[in-house]
Amino acid sequence: MTRGFYIGRFQPFHEGHCEMTADIAAEVDEVVVGIGSAGKSHSVRNPFTAGERIMMISRVLEGIDTRTYVVPIEDIERNSVWVSHIRSMSPDFDIAYSNNPLVVRLFEEAGIEVRRSGMYNRDDLKGSKIRERMIAGREWRDRVPEAVVDVLDEIGGIERLRTIAGEDGTDATENDH
Repeated sequence: MTRGFYIGRFQPFHEGHCEMTADIAAEVDEVVVGIGSAGKSHSVRNPFTAGERIMMISRVLEGIDTRTYVVPIEDIERNSVWVSHIRSMSPDFDIAYSNNPLVVRLFEEAGIEVRRSGMYNRDDLKGSKIRERMIAGREWRDRVPEAVVDVLDEIGGIERLRTIAGEDGTDATENDH
């Protein structure tokens, strides 16, 4: 059995993430989705909690045949032990999937096979751009799976993001901590 690991912040989980997960699922027997920056929330960059992102991802992935695990991964500030930290928080995995140069490097240094994937419509499917659209009141729903729209409606996610962004669209929490 082969298990793949895919990490991201998923703020929010969008159609590009969905395509990537489906591609991974076609290559392996099981997929572990690691929610990075799990301890961060309520900011413009990271508006949704780990639990909310687990709901988004779990509901979207209900529709695929491959067994999936969704695990939160809190940040640590030491890259030299980051992969060990991930391994301690995740089911064992054989292959890591990422396009992030640092993530690729860290996994490779730890002796883990890394596979890169295509970037799906990156101009439109980028978390920061989707969040900007949410804040500005522009269309964003076509960029995320319907299950994510449902979760965001359920948690009041758009209202939260707009409140956090403040009137000028910058992060109102940035100077508070």
